[in-house]
Formats: sequence, structure tokens, C-alpha cells
Amino acid sequence: MSSPVPPLPKWTAKPCIMGIDEAGRGPVLGPMVYGCLYCAKSYQKTLATLNFADSKTLKEEKREELFENLKLDESIGWEVDVIDPRELSAKMLKRTKINLNEISHNSAMGLVKRVLDMGVLLTEVYVDTVGDAEKYRVKLSERFPGIQFVVAKKADSLYPVVSGASIVAKVTRDRTLREWTLDETAENMHRNFGSGYPADPETKAWLDHHKHMVFGFPTVVRFSWGTCTPFFKNMVEVVWESDKLDEENPSSSGRGKHQTKLTNLGITGCKRKTEDIESSGKGRSKFFQTRKLQLVSEF
Repeated sequence: MSSPVPPLPKWTAKPCIMGIDEAGRGPVLGPMVYGCLYCAKSYQKTLATLNFADSKTLKEEKREELFENLKLDESIGWEVDVIDPRELSAKMLKRTKINLNEISHNSAMGLVKRVLDMGVLLTEVYVDTVGDAEKYRVKLSERFPGIQFVVAKKADSLYPVVSGASIVAKVTRDRTLREWTLDETAENMHRNFGSGYPADPETKAWLDHHKHMVFGFPTVVRFSWGTCTPFFKNMVEVVWESDKLDEENPSSSGRGKHQTKLTNLGITGCKRKTEDIESSGKGRSKFFQTRKLQLVSEF
């Protein structure tokens, strides 16, 4: 999602500034959204008069109004990166984990690259920090040596161009969550999930109501978040065949000690007795025995 800019306005050929901010880093539900706003450096004073502010300090109606106003302003461009909750969880739980800070850094750098690739002459970029501000600045400067970066805490309160980016990100996330279509079709599902933040009682109640004993949570949930862990205790345990093979002979694949199991994520569940699941077929093919498959004559 981005501002309609083809062909590029003439001002993009002049030195431009950009602000970058995110929305939805903490919630257990929905996407994390990174947004950027850019304009000619000469437009900075006008930008300061547009009443942009840290989106968290504004009411929803005001954020929506400001977003619609900036969309109509031909002297401003904007872009967003909407990171799906499934992508967040998958990256944070993969064998070589990608933490939330790195995901955030990659998203911000992706926005800078996208705007540069469009042909905008970026000379200064202001970023609300994630992690250590100086290390983040060095990382950005090494990736884009031709740009001057300013990385600061509360940048959305200090620089109007970051305040504008904050509004872009927040409104986009709010609209995305409001219009979210649940992929699942189970009965009694509803969308009254509150703010999506872990401390919200309405969000906790929604998670409890929508947990599934086998499949976990709907795809709108970031199941890698610690908020979900208490809900896993009564779920069915899942043991992957590759887990057992690696445990029995870890040297054969070299992956045994790195294998991620659902039990490592807090999913313990209820166990069944061995005699309940053992195959009773003596002398049967090892293929059937290892998979606990039984011959069924009646359905």
C-alpha cells in the first residue's frame, strides 16, 4: 500500500526527507505495520503546521482525519509494509530465529529501498529507534551510505515527518484489523477481540474462546507471543516423526539438537498410554509399525 505517485512529482528530484515509524509491535493479534512519510526538505516548515503528532496521543477520529488529509497533499508521499501475524510467528520460531528487532529493522530498510528505487532523492531519514539507537543508526548508514540517518527514542514526538509516518502506520493497522477476514470457519467465532494487547481482558477472553485443542489459534493470532503459552497446557501433544528419529540417532542428520518441537513452545497436552496407540500386528511391515497404523475392518 502506498501513495499514488506515478509519474513522480517534480519535488522528488530535489533533496527529500523521510520519517519511519511502526504500529502494532506489542499486540498478540493482527499485523505489525511499518509506515513512512516523505517530502521535499523544503516542505519541512509546512509539514510542521499540519498538526501531525504521535498517533498514540490522538483519538481514532483525529488520526483518520489527518491520514485522509495527507493522502490529498500532493507534496507528500507515503508507503507501508504490513507484516502478517503468521510471518511474525514463523520467523520468530524458525530453526534460525529472527527476532522482532531484526524483523523491524528489515522492514524499515525495505521501505527506504522501496522509495529510493522509485527514484526519490532521499538525503535524510528520521527513525523511531528499535533497540540501541546508535547501533541501529550505524546499521542503516552502512546499508545506505548516501543518506544521513537520525535514530532517536520517541522520534514520533520530536520530528513531524516521523509523526506523519506514525499516523500512516497506525491508521493502516487499525483498518487492516477492522476489516480482517477470519480464515477459519468454526462455529461461534466472533471478532470482539478488544485492543489485541496482551493485558486487555477482552483479548484474553477472546483467545480462550477461540483456542482449538489440536490446531491452536486462528491465523490472526501471533502464536509465538508468550501471552499464548498458558493456553497451550491443555492442548493435544503433537510429536513429529522427524523429532523421534533425530532423538534416536541425532548424528545421522546433524539436526537433532536443533529440532524445534511443539513441546518446547509450551504445548504439552495430555498423553495417551502406549498400549492405546501401539499397533497389534505382529510381523507387519515396519512402515506400518513405526506409524502406528492398524487394519480397520469396520467404519
